[in-house]
Amino acid sequence: MGLEPGDRKILEVLIEKFGGGPVGLKSLAAAANEEEDTILEIYEPYLLRLGFLQRTPKGRIVSSLAYKHLNKKEKNAKKLL
Repeated sequence: MGLEPGDRKILEVLIEKFGGGPVGLKSLAAAANEEEDTILEIYEPYLLRLGFLQRTPKGRIVSSLAYKHLNKKEKNAKKLL
């Protein structure tokens, strides 16, 4: 699976700055230095389709699959169904 640098940046910010989530859109956009609309329209749909990201009522969460793809260790193993 080929991730663009922006896709990777979103996932890495979620993991490194927010422990994998959950995190709201405004906080994610500020931390990633991206526009909210750019995240919603470009990065998020692709990451959701790959199963690397999940949107919940509390915010966005990185999946176990994304940790594995990025060779990152899960601190608080968030298992997604």
